[in-house]
Amino acid sequence: MKPSEQKYKKGWATNSFANLLVTWQRHSGRHDLPWQKDLDPYKVWVSEIMLQQTQVSTVITYFERFMRQFPTVQTLASASQDEVLGLWSGLGYYSRARNLHCCAQQIVELHASVFPKDYETLQTLPGIGPSTAAAIASICFKQRVPILDGNVKRVLSRLRGFGADLSLSKSNKDLLTIAFEELPQSKSDMPTYTQGVMDLGATLCTPKNPKCGVCPVSMHCIGYKSGEPNKYPVKTKRVKKRAESMWLVCLVSKDGRVLLQRRPAKGIWAALYCFPMFSSEELCEEFIGSLGAKQIEYGAAFTHVLTHKELSLHVVQIRSFNPESLRAALQKIPEMDSHWLSRAEWSVAGLPAPIRKTLLSL
Repeated sequence: MKPSEQKYKKGWATNSFANLLVTWQRHSGRHDLPWQKDLDPYKVWVSEIMLQQTQVSTVITYFERFMRQFPTVQTLASASQDEVLGLWSGLGYYSRARNLHCCAQQIVELHASVFPKDYETLQTLPGIGPSTAAAIASICFKQRVPILDGNVKRVLSRLRGFGADLSLSKSNKDLLTIAFEELPQSKSDMPTYTQGVMDLGATLCTPKNPKCGVCPVSMHCIGYKSGEPNKYPVKTKRVKKRAESMWLVCLVSKDGRVLLQRRPAKGIWAALYCFPMFSSEELCEEFIGSLGAKQIEYGAAFTHVLTHKELSLHVVQIRSFNPESLRAALQKIPEMDSHWLSRAEWSVAGLPAPIRKTLLSL
């Protein structure tokens, strides 16, 4: 028995919460999600990464398309980053895709294409944190380790009446202790328990208007008994979004190709393809003025929200310009890798959602 298991063994023997949850999951939980068809760690891993910050209904389509293109960790590892980002395009949080690709390569190169079975080793891989590692280890390999994603934090906070502020790291460590205490005694129940606690949070113990009347564990839930389940979990710190304005130049050639530049490896839309982008209207107008441009169309500004930023995007479309002047202008921003892409090419490239939306409207 590992030290982490020994530390929390006390809570297992009398754990009626886990028993009720396992029974409920077997009879009433979700069983038709595409990554549930077998306990393949590759599929569980990809689904867990996709489900970070993203709804199940959105993930299903992306997951199924991803599995058709990359059915094994080997096929994902051997793909180019452009292929991976292209399939991920529109799902957002693109660092997930870059880490996914890097992680697949490490599994192939360092682990002979076999997923590590233990919780600790899984966390040494790119993009796999404690909760994702626990999902793989518990669902696929029946390890007694708890996941602690947003849904599970909400379930356990309400269950135990845990009112500490989850914006603080200490509070999350304390909640992790509770998560260990609530694990089932039998290892064989771990896959069902892990899926059950996720399903409970996603379908019944929802952020607003939880369905306490049909919850299988409501008799143990302090939040329900208090009559105020919505006051849990507590998280006072809010991410303050920074407002920024960006100017984008959509250059379209006579044959319909579009100029796209690969963004730097770090920063906004890292490694994705984007229109030439400028941080001020003055810089944008200076660039346009250097092109001998005609047929300039200024689109209405629109807002695109990122995790920490609220972008006001201004797209300028140009269909007539001096090619020599453009080449000279692009040489002034050599860190950008510029390409003229046809519709067939950009449709499978890694593009930020607002860029893809703009291109589809051309």
